[in-house]
Amino acid sequence: MIRVKFLQIVRNLLNVISNLRCIKEIAMVHNSKKVISAVPEPSLRRMPAYLSFSEGLLKKGQEFVSSTQIANYMNIDPTQVTKDLSYTSIVGKTRVGYEVKAMVEILSNFLGFTVLDQAFLVGAGSLGSALLLDDGLENFGLDIVAAFDINPAIIGKKFNDIEVFHIDQFRDLAQEMKAIIGIITVPAEFAQSVADLMAAWGVKAIWNFTPARIKVPDDIVVQNTSLYANLAIIFNKIHHDREKEI
Repeated sequence: MIRVKFLQIVRNLLNVISNLRCIKEIAMVHNSKKVISAVPEPSLRRMPAYLSFSEGLLKKGQEFVSSTQIANYMNIDPTQVTKDLSYTSIVGKTRVGYEVKAMVEILSNFLGFTVLDQAFLVGAGSLGSALLLDDGLENFGLDIVAAFDINPAIIGKKFNDIEVFHIDQFRDLAQEMKAIIGIITVPAEFAQSVADLMAAWGVKAIWNFTPARIKVPDDIVVQNTSLYANLAIIFNKIHHDREKEI
């Protein structure tokens, strides 16, 4: 049950934030594909929720959705929804709204979730192995092809058919597989050294799950997703509400 809940937390993070959009954009640059002009980060962070909402409507058989419906779901102003969607090629119809099927297809493509890009994961402990076991990542365009660790008890094991190699093999496999995305799920004190290794061997974007803030060359994008930071926000709000009740 704990493991299931943990996987659900990871998937919820993927649906709520759009860190993958930024990472996938770098992947598209590396593959010589046309990249859409820069979109404000707040807009990007809302778009996966628009996509999730539209997918739900599509399953229910709803054909059109208005900006007001989306805004009510998101608890934001309808004009913000319209502005966010204006960065894409989605076009609404007067008095009808947006076609739900088109919303799903266009947003999925815009966010880069329809093209698989290969990734390496370093740190196959509890969080790392949970990510390896999550089949849902491929739905977001992320294909983890190898994992790395230094723990002899983990090296050689496979999670979801993804093998865990010793970190010393990172360089050789980086040259062979050409993975352009790196995922860091090691203890915070090792995050920078792992980032240095990734930067030196061809990784173009790093998804950092540690609380540490890593430094990399300017041409490498870094997206930070700290579960501990999210927990801190949750606990702070809970305690604040409790104090108001006293």
